[in-house]
Amino acid sequence: MKNRLFLIALLLFFVGCKKDSSSVKLHYEYFGVNKGRFVIYDVNEITHLSNGSKEYSDYQLKTVIGDTVHDNSGRLGYKFLRYKRLTSTDNWAIKDVWFIIIADNKGELIEENERVIKLVFAPTSKKTWNGNAYNTKEEVIYSYDSIHKPYKINGLQLDSTLKVVQEDVFNMIQFKKKHEIYAKNIGLVKKHYQDLNISNFDINNVSTGKEIFYNMTSYGVE
Repeated sequence: MKNRLFLIALLLFFVGCKKDSSSVKLHYEYFGVNKGRFVIYDVNEITHLSNGSKEYSDYQLKTVIGDTVHDNSGRLGYKFLRYKRLTSTDNWAIKDVWFIIIADNKGELIEENERVIKLVFAPTSKKTWNGNAYNTKEEVIYSYDSIHKPYKINGLQLDSTLKVVQEDVFNMIQFKKKHEIYAKNIGLVKKHYQDLNISNFDINNVSTGKEIFYNMTSYGVE
């Protein structure tokens, strides 16, 4: 009788665990990996040259989730198509084709042959990860700064977003401030990238470096 009761209790325990596990929401939709989904950004780039001059580049970027394709490891993901134009009246021209995938509860983007872990699921305030775990670059620890928060960009009200802090360094010779914001069912909506070599803690005294800013202007499915 005792053995029978024990077996029943054990069965109920595993059923309960299975139910709890299946009810966990991983929130994959923040990565926006749906075929045909597109996002258009205004992009501003500033390159600081060693002679003290700056080069500016302003353009529009369009990303599109393309057909399914296997990567070099045989994993099934999607083509990540990137188009560029100088102004909204110009035609789009293909810039490059990357690869995007959700695997092992990670949102990965292979950009310029570099495999980067952009998001980990389910997002929580305590999670950290090495964004460069699968490439040859030095370790950079990513973390979530805000989760499931509303956000407004270019007049577009977004109900739920994630902010991922990639680097936040400020010392005598370096200023690195890098973060990205992702929205549910869209993907990346904002990118802030500053990687500057400075002098004596002065962010206005830049010797060399790069600044890149993406701001979403529209999105949809085509």
